[in-house]
Parts: sequence; C-alpha cells; structure tokens
Amino acid sequence: MAQSQDFDLVEVSPKANPPVCRLMDFGKFKYQQSKKSHVARQNQKVAHLKEVKMKPKIEEHDFQFKLRNTLKFLEDGDKVKVGVRFMGRQIAHKDLGVELLEKFQAEIGEHGSVEQPIRSEGRSMHMIIAPPKRRKS
Repeated sequence: MAQSQDFDLVEVSPKANPPVCRLMDFGKFKYQQSKKSHVARQNQKVAHLKEVKMKPKIEEHDFQFKLRNTLKFLEDGDKVKVGVRFMGRQIAHKDLGVELLEKFQAEIGEHGSVEQPIRSEGRSMHMIIAPPKRRKS
C-alpha cells in the first residue's frame, strides 16, 4: 500500500501489541523536524554567568561602576556572581565583605533577586544574583 502511494512505511511504536506503523514521506518528515529544532534553538536564550569582583576596601566610585555593570548584565538576562576577594590580613575582617555584599544587594533592589545567598569559600566570599522573573502579559 505504501509503495503504491509513493510513501514510506514507518514503524511508530514497535513495542505496542500489534506494532503501530504509519504511511508518510519520511524525508519530508525529517526535514520538518530539523526545521522545528533549528527554530527552537534560535529562540532560546542562554543565560550566562557573569562575574563582578571587588575587594573589601573599595571606593564609592568603583562600587558604583561595578553596580552599573551588574545592572546592565541583569537587563541582558544574565546571572551575575558578585565576589569579594580578601588579600593578606583582610581575611580577619570578613564582616566588611558581608556588609559590602549586603549593600550591593540593597542597591540592586528589584532589578535582580538573590539566587544563592552570601557564601564564604577560602579567601573569597560571593553570592549569585539572577535577573527578575518577567511576567508574560
């Protein structure tokens, strides 16, 4: 029947009892599947993880510069890892790093949400901020 209509006989579900087959133009089917997957890949947004590094004794202008860059990254839909690196004896004052990250979080406000709270690892301390969830209207 498939040969008389110039179609292919494609086994759809081999484990069913009896096995299910379908008459179709298999080349056309594969082409349409590849087109669908191509369009899906074009439309997907990959969220990258950007990183902003600071030291605990950062000047106000430098802090604002890092903040502006972070807001730009969040607007583009990227996640941001905000880190504080302690050098030498600064490690004794981890409270300065916590204060700095909390200030950064307060400045971000509603432009981003904390995905991973402040964590300390070795000589550094970091948190991850994700862009806010967009409502579909």
